[in-house]
Amino acid sequence: MRDRTMGDLVKDQQPLALPPGTSVAEACAAMRARRVGAVLVVEGDRLVGIFTGRDALRCLAEALDATATTLAQVMTAQPTTLPPHQGAMEALRVLDDGGFRHLPVCEEGRVVGIVSRYDFRAREHARLDEESGFFERMR
Repeated sequence: MRDRTMGDLVKDQQPLALPPGTSVAEACAAMRARRVGAVLVVEGDRLVGIFTGRDALRCLAEALDATATTLAQVMTAQPTTLPPHQGAMEALRVLDDGGFRHLPVCEEGRVVGIVSRYDFRAREHARLDEESGFFERMR
């Protein structure tokens, strides 16, 4: 079976993308309405950051005013990305190594889509587990 690419996974995707000046409250409402766990923070079609459910929890824990706090203040700036031609296994490795759940897909800085670890097939997860176990035994 051919390794799927990020382009395969995000084909025809309309990711939730908002400008940096959007309030955390607006972003959270949009995330809830779209049933997604992350917002791509963009200026035009250029990715400048990512805001996730974890960031929203941090805002809550720090008692920040969600209506006055902007995404620019709490987003992860310049997040790790992968290009559309990159394979699914590489994306899973990046997610695993980075300890995050969402990975923007960009081509030359322009947003193409976003993947989460839930977008991958069980076979791909099993292969990653097998590879990880192999490398652990090599140590």
